Amino acid sequence: MPEASERFARLLKVQDHDTAIDQLVHRRATLPERAELTSVESEISRLDERRKEVGSVRAELGARQSALEEQIGSSKARSGQLQQRMLTVTASRELLAMDEEVRHLARHVTELEDREIEVMEELEPVDAELSVIDGNLSRLEGRASELRRAISTQEAEISTELDAERSERQGLAGSVPADLLARYEQLRGRLGGTGAARLIGGSCGGCHLQLPAVELDQVRHADPDAVIYCDQCGRILVR
Repeated sequence: MPEASERFARLLKVQDHDTAIDQLVHRRATLPERAELTSVESEISRLDERRKEVGSVRAELGARQSALEEQIGSSKARSGQLQQRMLTVTASRELLAMDEEVRHLARHVTELEDREIEVMEELEPVDAELSVIDGNLSRLEGRASELRRAISTQEAEISTELDAERSERQGLAGSVPADLLARYEQLRGRLGGTGAARLIGGSCGGCHLQLPAVELDQVRHADPDAVIYCDQCGRILVR
C-alpha cells in the first residue's frame, strides 16, 4: 500500500483526470456548432413547412391554368373545324348557325384567356416565393452539412482526448486504496464532480473557503493516514 502522502497525491491526480473528463464531456455537449446546427435545422423545418403550403397553392393554380388551357385548345379546335366546314356548306341557315357558333366560341376563348391571365398573375408572386424558399433551403442545407462535418471532426478529437484521460485515470485509480476511492466517488457524485481538494494555505481548494483556525490546526497535526474532510463543504482535504 502506498504511503499516506502518496495515496492522497494519487487521489488528487485521479480528481484532476475526472475534472478533465467532465470538462471534455461538457465541451463535446456544448460545441457552438451544435447550437448553430439546432437553429439551422429549425429554420429548415420551418421553411419546409412553408414550402408545402406555398407548393399546395402553386399546384392548385397550376391545375386551374392547365384546365383553362385545355378548354381554350378545345374551343379553338372546334372553331377551326367549323370554319373549315363553312367553306363547303351552301345552305344559308346552316352557315348562319355555324357562324354564330364560331363567334360564340371566339368570345368564350377570350373569356378563358382573360381568366388564364388572372391565374398567371396569381402565380407570379407564388413562384417568386418558392424561388426564394428554395434558395434559402439550399443555403441552409449547405450550412447544416458544414456544421455536421465540423461537429464530427471535433467529436472525434475530443473522443481521442477522453480515451487518453480515462485510460490514465483508470491506471491511477487502481493504485488508490479501494475504501478511499469509494468514499471519493461518493463525495464526487454529491458535490458537483469534485470529491477531493488540496489544502492551499488555509483554504479548501474545492469550496475556496478559509478553514477556522482551530480546525486548520487540527488538520495540520492530524495523523498522515487520517482522511480529513473540509468542515465547510465535506470534500476530502489533501494536505
